[in-house]
Amino acid sequence: MAFVLFAALPALLPAQAGGVTLAAQAGSSAHPAQAPKASSGSHPAQAPKGSSGGAAHGDPQVRSNVALVVDAALGTPLYAKHQDQVAPIASITKLMTAMVVLDAGLPPNEMVILDKADVDHMKNTRSRLPVGAHIPRGELLHIALMSSDNRAAAALARTYPGGTAACVAAMNRKALALGMTRTSFADPTGLSSLNVSNARDLTRMVLAASGYSAIREATTSYEHQLTLGDGRILEFHNSNGLVRNPSWSIGLSKTGYINEAGRCLVMQAEIAAKQVVIVLLDSWGKYTRLGDANRIRHWMEAAAARVGVPAPPAAVEVPAVPSSSAPLKSGPA
Repeated sequence: MAFVLFAALPALLPAQAGGVTLAAQAGSSAHPAQAPKASSGSHPAQAPKGSSGGAAHGDPQVRSNVALVVDAALGTPLYAKHQDQVAPIASITKLMTAMVVLDAGLPPNEMVILDKADVDHMKNTRSRLPVGAHIPRGELLHIALMSSDNRAAAALARTYPGGTAACVAAMNRKALALGMTRTSFADPTGLSSLNVSNARDLTRMVLAASGYSAIREATTSYEHQLTLGDGRILEFHNSNGLVRNPSWSIGLSKTGYINEAGRCLVMQAEIAAKQVVIVLLDSWGKYTRLGDANRIRHWMEAAAARVGVPAPPAAVEVPAVPSSSAPLKSGPA
């Protein structure tokens, strides 16, 4: 499935009052992809439960504390819940880390030697990548994004021109350039609770990241094998179990988890012939973010069915595969 990429990222979504805003309209999008539209002083239409006329039926019953669904073609919100709330984003951070590493034009085949400095002493998360291993930068990027490996992300930042501090500074500069005014990064892995953003800013980040083929490929791969110098083969799996569900059409995906952030998920996907960006933050249960994604999908498909838009088969909730860097107390996925 080909996904429309996003060439421009203008103003933020209009601010919303209250908790949940519903403004989903069924049907396919025929316009070029846009970023969220600027506020004109009015809010998206409030759709009463059971209403027709193009609005999605009822409330999708999203359980994540923060949620935002944006029509990628029109740049308008379909569903919003606490989208302005600034909160820790955990390993969603790694999308920005990957972008600035790719922006630097560093050779993907260059060997990076894992160092003791790459070991996580903040949350004491584990990694199967051994200190001293020689691993191509492109492989580290793939594993950091797909399996949310913290050691891989730390090594990418450490070998960025100027080191980790320069990498984090570049991440914050890029955030500002993208108009992510409520976002701040303190480390490249997402283990720091000082890495914060809101759903509207993260929509911008997802749109920007979708322009990088390496990020799209890594975040939608289900599994990946890495052969170490001693011949050992390590197998990694995607931290988002939905990517292996054939009824989903996902163009980009990233999970995140630390205690302070809860379970997080961002995705670019096609649902009911409409390209959308989904942001879910602070999910309280292990599988709640996946359940929320499926509930949003069913909600949109039900609206599309009422106006005659063909919808794909119903999604089947698939439990997430444990991350390769499974946490001791808090973790990356």
